[in-house]
Amino acid sequence: MQMHCFGRKLCCSSYPLVPVSLPSRRETHFWYIVPDEIKDESLLNRYLGLLSSGEKESVFRMNGDKLRKRALLARALVRTTLARYTQVSPRSLKFKKNLFGKPEVEWQPDEKWDPPSLHFNISHTSSLIACGVAADMPIGIDVEEKHRKTRNNISALARRYFSTHEVEYLDNIPDSEMQQQEFIKLWTLKEAYVKALGRGFSASPFNTFTIRFKDICQSSLQVSKNFSSEAYEIVVEALNDSEHLATNCQFAIFELGNLHFAAICTQKDNITQGEEENMLKLKAWKTIPFVEDECVSETDTIIPISGLA
Repeated sequence: MQMHCFGRKLCCSSYPLVPVSLPSRRETHFWYIVPDEIKDESLLNRYLGLLSSGEKESVFRMNGDKLRKRALLARALVRTTLARYTQVSPRSLKFKKNLFGKPEVEWQPDEKWDPPSLHFNISHTSSLIACGVAADMPIGIDVEEKHRKTRNNISALARRYFSTHEVEYLDNIPDSEMQQQEFIKLWTLKEAYVKALGRGFSASPFNTFTIRFKDICQSSLQVSKNFSSEAYEIVVEALNDSEHLATNCQFAIFELGNLHFAAICTQKDNITQGEEENMLKLKAWKTIPFVEDECVSETDTIIPISGLA
């Protein structure tokens, strides 16, 4: 069966999941799918065959074909992505959730194999599904549509969800379109942060901490050709529940295909020392599992953001 993807015809049944080495220290991997590019029913059925019975039930409970397809692709992306780093087939992977609902791999005991310390997180919009991977450190990711329209006034939303510092920052932006873009960036960063903590929005409300650059006047976030970025600091302005927040985190934020903002948050490795402690390397792939993988790390698809404008 031939399928047209990324300008080439490939036989999806003959294209394997290419193995990938675990991310190194201070490195994260980012895999994403564009749902509208996957239309072949036989390929979707192949993805469905990877899911557990519980996952299938969850997919079929979704209202509408688009939601069902998105749920299917999200689960298939996680399974096929994690399979690249392990000796486990996508179908046999098992998952559990922590107390706040964040999914984790539930490795099965095996005396002949020590499972890797592999962490993942997933995020999606109606037009993109992404999975972030890190080794030996928790990770949180978020993707948002760059031109997403909000129903309510930006200032009102900021006052409801953000810290005082962030509200003041947004209020000082005179251009409404730019203000909205900065709101979405902040939301993306904050979402990635609480997901890296493993707690989520309900357990770590956005107004209990502030996203702040080390130098507001001159952003310290710089990205080289290999997309290594100097981390910017999170200052926690705790209103409550402060013991569950953390400042030992590092970030990457970028535009993806000029249509989305994507943010990654990981906890810093305590072993690292010196200037490299503030560097976060990123490798990214656009994928249609079993059809084609395209490395986009060093292309114009990823545009690093040098800070909050």
